Amino acid sequence: MARAIVVAAPSSGSGKTLITLGLLRAFRNQGVRVAAAKVGPDYIDPRFHEAATGGPCYNLDPWAMSASQINGLVADLARGSDLVIIEGVMGLFDGPRGAKGSTADLAAMLNLPVLFTLDCRHQAQSAAALVHGFASYRKGLDLAGVILNRTASERHELLLREAIGDRVVLALRNDDRLAWPSRHLGLVQAQENRDLEAFIEAAALRVNHGAALERILELAQPLHLAPGPSVLPPLAASVAVARDDAFSFCYSHLLDSWRRQGATLSFFSPLADEAPDHKSEAVFLPGGYPELHAGRIAGNTRFLKGIREHRGIVYGECGGYMVLGVSLIDSNGISHAMAGLLPVTTSFATRKLHLGYRQLDALTGAPWSGRLMAHEFHYSTVVSEGQADRLFAAHDAAGNTLENMGLRRGRVMGSYAHVIAEAS
Repeated sequence: MARAIVVAAPSSGSGKTLITLGLLRAFRNQGVRVAAAKVGPDYIDPRFHEAATGGPCYNLDPWAMSASQINGLVADLARGSDLVIIEGVMGLFDGPRGAKGSTADLAAMLNLPVLFTLDCRHQAQSAAALVHGFASYRKGLDLAGVILNRTASERHELLLREAIGDRVVLALRNDDRLAWPSRHLGLVQAQENRDLEAFIEAAALRVNHGAALERILELAQPLHLAPGPSVLPPLAASVAVARDDAFSFCYSHLLDSWRRQGATLSFFSPLADEAPDHKSEAVFLPGGYPELHAGRIAGNTRFLKGIREHRGIVYGECGGYMVLGVSLIDSNGISHAMAGLLPVTTSFATRKLHLGYRQLDALTGAPWSGRLMAHEFHYSTVVSEGQADRLFAAHDAAGNTLENMGLRRGRVMGSYAHVIAEAS
């Protein structure tokens, strides 16, 4: 029976991603069959997790997914695994206003213990008060262990251990060499760096303390879960999915769910000027970083011709939506012609953050029906739009009405929203 534990922190930037990577690989190197999950809407961290484990990493979102959907996804991860490590999002209790969605919500839903990652660079004994506050803030939450991260010296570590007590599982010295470059949407993607394997092994070596790993295994709780409902129906019986450095924001839990529902998936690289399989019944252009490759995409005639001539559904999210438009203006103000299938021009020259959960109600002709749970995260803006049908009616996480989102012309459609799951 698989066991599971949640890695959390008081805030973003505490080092929980690096520690999660190290634990995943350290356990794997010891022969433990380990699987990974990530709380909330995140495309970047899960790719690092997958590199560390060699298996899929699923996003678990207490706001967007029902308890039965989450149980089913964790059950899928647990099948064939000894340990599931779930990395939290932001601070332990951070989430959408007035709604479930935090790491604590996920831990409570699955009745799992929390391994608390504490950045100790600017405090000593005061850390004990912080741990006590987080441990007692929410009744029923099990803050089972603490990892002291970025300690300065043996004396610093001793002060922290004496103040916090038996909850301390592991103490790690500060090491600025273990850093990963970032860009506007988060960390630079895992697949973009040839040193990724060495980076993960260095992270594993950092946390590879035998007694600490044994204790983490002991703290992890057994999972008693049953298969759950699918999170979202596939676009069609056969779907061609764009996948490369420009189109990488695609949830593993969605693709695996589509496969389990009988859909056949094929993959193609727009950056390599590959066209989607013309026999597929639908094309999915996920988000990513097309703004970093706009000139190359504009010159890839085989890809653009394949998209324009495809006879099935063509659906784009965020970056994929931008590529379906007339043109994309990059950060230098240079306009690049895109597929021209939707009457929209987008720009990265004038940046504005659009961030938040979205409740979508599918309008006529949308790829799905009913209510969808989604999120929006981009800096690009719409410069101009022409006549086309809207794709979704939209509300934010609190239920406030937003402007209708996305565009549709016949078989071609898209929006800035990333769909996570079907509402249940």
